[in-house]
Amino acid sequence: MHWTYRLLSDKEATWGFAMALYTTKIYFVVYIHQRIQRNSAWSTLAAGADWDKSPRLRKVAKSPCFTALPDHLHVRPVAAPRDVLIGCLEVEADEMWSFVKQKANKQWIWIAMDKQTRQIIAFHVGDRRHESAKQLWANLPAVYREQAMFYTDQYAVYTGIIPAAQHTAITKHARKTNHIERFNNTMRQRVSRLVRDTLAFSKKLANHIGAIKYFICHYNLTRAAALPI
Repeated sequence: MHWTYRLLSDKEATWGFAMALYTTKIYFVVYIHQRIQRNSAWSTLAAGADWDKSPRLRKVAKSPCFTALPDHLHVRPVAAPRDVLIGCLEVEADEMWSFVKQKANKQWIWIAMDKQTRQIIAFHVGDRRHESAKQLWANLPAVYREQAMFYTDQYAVYTGIIPAAQHTAITKHARKTNHIERFNNTMRQRVSRLVRDTLAFSKKLANHIGAIKYFICHYNLTRAAALPI
């Protein structure tokens, strides 16, 4: 029997380790169990197991905190079209520079924010071309695409993507995108992968997107808790 299983069977030893690590006994047991599963999977792989024929290996290798994140980003939806008519929907959109593995590999983060609730309603990670702006537009909830007024900088790619009647390109002095500019700063400070001079940069694009999505979901949940019911 593996020594960790003998440890888990000893209640007093388990409780002692949990107290020494300043955590709960349940959390400690779950952590040890997950480590055993992961080590067992990698040992199987090292012994010559086929990766494509081993679903358990692929399951262990995936990061559950990224794959379990919802596509709706925990945004509180608009209840009905009547609510849209009472208060006009307004959206701020912007792009933020980032990189993966090396600074030459630029990955632009396209973000759209509800001006009233301050929730991030959509995002996309890609280049700074027309197709990325189009994908951001496709990621928006339908009610925003149909009813909202959009405020962006004067970047030309937005023209033709956002209907002219719903789009206003402004300068920073107009202070119509100050909320999303502030959010860009918040995200860059809180997500270490986005700091310009850092050793915590992403090596894989999937992890880069996952970390951004994780932060946005947490941010939206925090904002939703502060909204009136």
